[in-house]
Formats: sequence, C-alpha cells, structure tokens
Amino acid sequence: MKILIDIGHPAHVHLFRNLIYALRTKNHDILITARDKDVTINLLNHYNLNFKIRPSSSSRILSKFLGIIKITFYLWKISKKFHPDVLIGGVGNVYISILGWITRKPSLIFDDTENSKFELFFVKLFSKVIITPDCYLSKMGEKQIRYSGYHELAYLHPNQFTPNPSVKKELCLNGNENYSILRFVSWQASHDIGHSGISNENKIKVVNEFSKYTKVFITSEGSLPMEIENNRINISPEKMHDVLAFATLFYGESATMASESAVLGTPAIYIDNSSRGYTREEELKYYLVNNFTESLEDQEKSICKGVELLQQKNLKTNLFHCRQKLINDKIDVTAFIVWFVENFPSSFKIMKENQDYQQKFK
Repeated sequence: MKILIDIGHPAHVHLFRNLIYALRTKNHDILITARDKDVTINLLNHYNLNFKIRPSSSSRILSKFLGIIKITFYLWKISKKFHPDVLIGGVGNVYISILGWITRKPSLIFDDTENSKFELFFVKLFSKVIITPDCYLSKMGEKQIRYSGYHELAYLHPNQFTPNPSVKKELCLNGNENYSILRFVSWQASHDIGHSGISNENKIKVVNEFSKYTKVFITSEGSLPMEIENNRINISPEKMHDVLAFATLFYGESATMASESAVLGTPAIYIDNSSRGYTREEELKYYLVNNFTESLEDQEKSICKGVELLQQKNLKTNLFHCRQKLINDKIDVTAFIVWFVENFPSSFKIMKENQDYQQKFK
C-alpha cells in the first residue's frame, strides 16, 4: 500500500511517527510532506523520517484561501508521481481532504480540535473519514469514527513511551528538586483569531509565584518579558515529553501539552477560551487538568490554583490512581490506527457496526 501523510504541526510528528514506523516495517510505502512550522523539521530529522517540505499558508482569511489552492496543487503534483492508495492528515487538514476528493482517493483525517471551524467545514465536506476521540464535542456525521483515547496516547501510552530520568541532569536540577513547566503560544493559527492569551504581567506573576515552590522553566513560541527570559528552557524538542513526565506541574496555553502532561500523570492548568473535549474530560473524569478561560479574572484564579497544587505534599503520588484509571480506560491509539489504516475500508465498516472492537487494542 502507498500512503501519503501530510504533517502541518509538530504535534502531528508525534501523532503519526509510530504509525509510520509500524507501516514501514510491514513494507508499506510512505511519503511524508511537512509544513516548516516551529520544531517540525527538527523532530522529523531526529526520528529519521524522510520528508518533502510543502508550502505554508497564512492565518488571514484571504491568504488562507489562496494557500489552500497553492498547497493542494503542490500535493496534487506530488500524488501524481507517487500514486498513493490512502491519504492521511492531522487536525483540520483541508489540503488532504480536498486532494482526496479531487483524486478520488480515501482521505483519513485525525482530528481532536473542535474550534477549528474554518478547517472543519472543508474537512467535513471533502474527507472520506474523520477519526476523533470519543470525547470530541462535535458531531461530524456518518464519516466520523470515535475511539477511546486521545492523540497524545498515540505516542505517550505506556506501550509506546518510557520517560528517561536523565533529562533532570540536562536541566541542572539538584537531586529531586521540583520544577514546573510553563507554555506560552503565539496565537497565530486561524482558530486562534480573537484570542489574546495570558497577559505579560501575569506571565511574570506566575513565574514569581511558582518560583516560591519549584524551579520554573518556560517554553514559548514567541518573545518573553525581559524579566522572565532567563527561565526559557534550553533542551532538545524531542526530550520535552521526558521533561513533562517528571515535572511537578504544567501551566500554559497549549491544549496538547496539557493533555500530554495529564496522560503522563503530571497535573496541568490549561488557559484558553475554547475548551477541547479531551481537556474537559481530563478534568471532569480524571482530575488531571484544570481548565480556565483567558479572562483576567480566570488568569488570577489559574495562578492561585497553581500555587494551591504546588503547596500540596506528594501531589503527583496522590494523582497516581487518576492517571492509572485514564490508562486503563483508554486504548493504545497507535495500535488502533495501524490496524485501521492497514485494513481500510473494512476497518471503517467494522467500527461502524461494532465500536467495541477497538477494545482489542488495550
């Protein structure tokens, strides 16, 4: 089988890398195209995944329409030479959806972000299958397949990942010194329009408050206030999951990193006006994420919540059973998607007729 996979975000490298390894082991031919965003290229190179860089698009509406045409045309030219049997894309991948409709090849879109309204309009219209977590808040019609898991479990399920404690030495920590991870995003994606995130004043405040209890490291897509620039973490991007696994607390604007922390057993505070189905479930069912809006009032509340958590003795030990319940409830997402892709379209029919079939992949 020939499979074209388009990667538009660093998180999609992690989502698909184990799938790619497994399919290549079974002698399937994989072609990867990738957008040069943040650390995407560094991650692909680190995992020895050969790829072709494809064009990017702007978050501005007019430019985005032109970008859809440009990127889809590029992928169409690639597909004419490669002749894929199946097309795969991550969250809101408009280009793969439209390419599948043009070429009459099945497009499988793995989505977990309900607030990407612009992209999801095209995905719902043109894609063949939309594969989502079962906690996904939107109904996508007959094309939708729901599975019991999160994107993050494709690479952080215990079957797929064991954290490496040597990362603590790279962070220059003394013994069992506790630390918190803060994440600030650029708010440049199309679904980020209207968002402002945490104010600079509160970024400084959260560092000052958390520093009373732990060492504080920051990962940020953009510039930071001068007062906290020295807190920026200096570590290879592929080691971030090890960092999150041993952190005492995660605080920030990234839904993905909040969920990554949760499935690793690290409590998370997530700030965003648009909640996700998975961060909502991780709060209400597993008590591992605390969701707050971007309002100044909620920003203050989120900082207070962080201080409250950091003051607790044996915080992560007390949450061990919550993380264990999450793992026990969910499937090994990589095992599931390998089966689904390799056996498509029969797998689609099986899941429609018997959703419990996925329990084979625990």
